[in-house]
Amino acid sequence: MSNSDSTRDMIITLDDEECENECQATEDDEIAAIDYELQQVENELQKLQDRKKLLTQRKDKLRDDALLKKSFSLSKRNWGNEDFAWSARLAKALKDVFEIEKLRELQLPTMNAIMSKEDVILIMPTGGGKSLCYQLPAVISEGVTVVVSPLISLMEDQLHGLRKLDIKANMLCAKADKESVKTIMTALVDKSSPLKLIYVTPEYMAKSNRFMSKLQKAYELGHLERFAIDEVHCCSQWGHDFRPDYKFLGVLKSMFPGIPILGLTATAPAKIIVDVQKMLDISGCLVLRASFNRPNLYYEVRRKPADKEACLAMIENLLKNRFSGKSGIIYTTTIKDAEQLTTDLRDRGIKVGCYHAMLEANYRSEVYSKWMSGKYQAVVATIAFGLGIDKPDVRFVIHHCVSKSMENFYQESGRAGRDGKKSVCLVLYRLADVFKLSTMVFQDKVGLQNLYKVVAYCLDQTSCRRSLIATHFEENWKGDDCAEMCDHCRKPNVRKQMDIVRYCRHVYQIMTKAVQNQVRLTALKLIDAWYGKGASSLRVSNVPVPNFARETAEAIVGHLLINGYLQEDFHFSAYSTISYLKRGPKSGLVLSNDHKILFNYELC
Repeated sequence: MSNSDSTRDMIITLDDEECENECQATEDDEIAAIDYELQQVENELQKLQDRKKLLTQRKDKLRDDALLKKSFSLSKRNWGNEDFAWSARLAKALKDVFEIEKLRELQLPTMNAIMSKEDVILIMPTGGGKSLCYQLPAVISEGVTVVVSPLISLMEDQLHGLRKLDIKANMLCAKADKESVKTIMTALVDKSSPLKLIYVTPEYMAKSNRFMSKLQKAYELGHLERFAIDEVHCCSQWGHDFRPDYKFLGVLKSMFPGIPILGLTATAPAKIIVDVQKMLDISGCLVLRASFNRPNLYYEVRRKPADKEACLAMIENLLKNRFSGKSGIIYTTTIKDAEQLTTDLRDRGIKVGCYHAMLEANYRSEVYSKWMSGKYQAVVATIAFGLGIDKPDVRFVIHHCVSKSMENFYQESGRAGRDGKKSVCLVLYRLADVFKLSTMVFQDKVGLQNLYKVVAYCLDQTSCRRSLIATHFEENWKGDDCAEMCDHCRKPNVRKQMDIVRYCRHVYQIMTKAVQNQVRLTALKLIDAWYGKGASSLRVSNVPVPNFARETAEAIVGHLLINGYLQEDFHFSAYSTISYLKRGPKSGLVLSNDHKILFNYELC
């Protein structure tokens, strides 16, 4: 090949390469332009989706408000009158059968409405007397009242009380013996039967065709008076204790038209109430709500020592001094915790009993009796304990671990002071306990959301505790309503507000290094690295060690978590679920120099 041919081929090759490069550049530009346009479309779509979500929420709220207005209109009727056809019989049975001289707030309106065949939802604090609202009407009615209740222990306790009053009542659940089941089934279709109340679990109701068949027969005979659904918030998926079997109760209105439903709960915001009305097909029914404020309860939060012995010493000191000679409940989260704490306190000479669902029924009854008689100063129990238990002189309720929701906390603490005398509701708060609970509730629809509201209650260093509870339950509150019946109002803290955005950035730097090292961070490891402890590979040299106590660092991490700057990341192991921390949905805001994260806390 000649030199000229070689040169010509080279020129052609270079031209081809340049042409190819130009074409590639053109394609890249076009792809970039398309990507940009697609991003713009995505942004517009996101705006439309946000707008759609907003409009849908407004539409739902308007519909819900209409239902609430209908309920409010119904509540304007004077249900507290004593001139109904049954008023005299009601008053007589109250004194002769129940040996009660006077009804409490909302009891008479509830009974009059339900006996007028109106559907009613009653929201009344623990100890307010909800059970009497269906027990007393049942006694003076000809037919049977069916009470749906989620806990066997609660039903057993109510049956025990009714039998002492010689009121005929019985219970249906999975463990009911054949003879009891046969007696109840027969009584349902026997108009001469003296049986007044049948307690049944929602699970039994949903699964027993035989029971539902007998109920239909009782309805046809005119022997079915009403349904009372206890813990009615369990119907709602937005509720703190959603129970799938409660969904079955949505058939009651269509199966038994004209039979009134009474829903009862100690805790339910408006959103839950509307959801429950829809689910039970009683939309716009009468809603009666008592005040959530329990003036005799003193609310307090203490930091729970990380050291086990120090924590035990704190509880020992409380029981032997502040609560000496007084009766109370100590709530734990798990059966294992309840048993261990009972053993530890007994070793310190404190008379306590352990109570949880896995104990033998006879042993539980023995513990309960010793506590009721005063042989045990306190019961160390899981949260199921206390539902429906009417011990009026409980002077203290200690939460050894935070509750899963504000609703749970309100119910559990509300078991104190039913006699109206001053009692203490004390929470021992520690960040580590939050992650112990979050692994239990994160699969629930609103599990984490509910838990974080309790964390916010515990972390708040200045607000009136009662105002926080009132706000959660949508109740109006005035500053002087507390009357120094919480730790903050009794000893007000100086309100100090600071910007902790720099600490958030420090935490993010530690997290970035952990990601680079392919390490997941628990809250414990994160705080250790912040303080220059733990694995050296996780420490960041330009992140200064905080000049405040570790307790404050934990409070900051808790604040960042519940406000969306941090987020839990759950992973399953062979034996448990582990909570790790990662950046939260608000992490992008921290990049802005103008962004502030305000935090009320006194650094020490």
